[in-house]
Amino acid sequence: MYTFTQRLKIITYVLMGLGLIGLTIGFLNAPSTVAEAQAMVADAHGGHGRDHGGDHAAAGHPDDHTDAGHADDHAGNHAGESTHADDHGDAHGEHLLHQLQNKPWAALYVAAFFFFMIALGTLAFYAIQRAAQAGWPILLYRVMEGITAYLVPGSIIIYVFLVLTGLHANHLFVWMDAETVAHDEIIQGKVGYLNVPFFLLRAAIYLIGWNLYRYLSRRLSLAQDNALVGDIRNHKLNFRISAGFLVFFFVTESMMSWDWIMSLDPHWFSTLFGWYVLASMLVTAVTVIALIAIYLKSKGYLPKVNNSHLHDLAKFMFGFSVFWTYLWFSQFMLIWYSNIPEEVTYFLTRIDDYNLPFFGMIAMNFLFPLLILMSSDYKRSNWIIVMAGIVIVLGHYIDIYNMIMPAAVGDQWFIGWAEIGGFLFFAGLFMFVVFRAISKAPLEASGDPFVGESERFVY
Repeated sequence: MYTFTQRLKIITYVLMGLGLIGLTIGFLNAPSTVAEAQAMVADAHGGHGRDHGGDHAAAGHPDDHTDAGHADDHAGNHAGESTHADDHGDAHGEHLLHQLQNKPWAALYVAAFFFFMIALGTLAFYAIQRAAQAGWPILLYRVMEGITAYLVPGSIIIYVFLVLTGLHANHLFVWMDAETVAHDEIIQGKVGYLNVPFFLLRAAIYLIGWNLYRYLSRRLSLAQDNALVGDIRNHKLNFRISAGFLVFFFVTESMMSWDWIMSLDPHWFSTLFGWYVLASMLVTAVTVIALIAIYLKSKGYLPKVNNSHLHDLAKFMFGFSVFWTYLWFSQFMLIWYSNIPEEVTYFLTRIDDYNLPFFGMIAMNFLFPLLILMSSDYKRSNWIIVMAGIVIVLGHYIDIYNMIMPAAVGDQWFIGWAEIGGFLFFAGLFMFVVFRAISKAPLEASGDPFVGESERFVY
């Protein structure tokens, strides 16, 4: 049995504490008025906003129109232009305020979704192994089950966040704003699907279904360890519900991707998006499985897990990284080639305003694992897997950041208190829940009928 050490607990508490401090500062620093938002942007640009305003005032040339009759002729036009400018300025200021108010909420959402995604991806990978009757990963089942324990608190946090969003605590999903919908024909055509009650109902169905499978499969897995020799009824039932769950999962995962991420940009859509999010989910999940397995082995646990098991995990890290890149390129290429304005704006925004994180995450998620994990020898080296794994995890965190932030805050992004705090808090919470769950049961699924195959596994 694994012992959740006091030292590791303290580390998780510190991470959560620092994260809460960062998130709190991020929310407290958010502006409450348009004037505050404009002042923040002006300060961030070194007073450029004030200089720009002065240039506009100077450009008015009030002395040009000295003739009284000429001024009277254009008085009506100038009044109309002034009113239009005021309206435009008010709308721009309100939009800027919403962007800056969204910033801590979006940072919280990115971190909450990312760590929830790891647990969900692990659940899917675990179910695939169960349904395939795979023998090699059985000695890693307890690690996977420990990671999926985060689904429960992660689901609660995600759902509470979505409810608060539906109650207009933030402005992340523009289709939830009745005034915006009233002036947007494209969103009006999607109201039958994009409405708050149906949105929350779908989210509840996804979360309940995923958590129900996790509960049943974990229960059957532990029960099989205590079953009589030769009694594999629990194993067979686990196989059947795993196969059924995968059908439910692949449908709901795509819908979740549309609902929770793609609908942030309700004018844009991609038929590859569900697969793209799934690829990111799976590669991050397998990477975390490998990192935790290596950590446990370094502490003297999992003695029967050998280099061949880690080699297979590294192969999945490599393969899913290539799969993710294939989907990223396919989505990008098709949209770029078609050059439809409603579609290309998605990538133009990210290339223009998020140039470094956009291209940086491609290098981290494709070039780095491709070059490092291509060698079979490197896949058997723990320190290389750990190094590659850290880069992959951070790279896919940036990937989620790139999916969410442009729609939420536009070009008003930077890595600040809220972003760092959100990552630290959920990293600490994730570690606490996972290692606590791992300590609750034996690390070896000794009752599984194929455990011998896993023990003898050699690549």
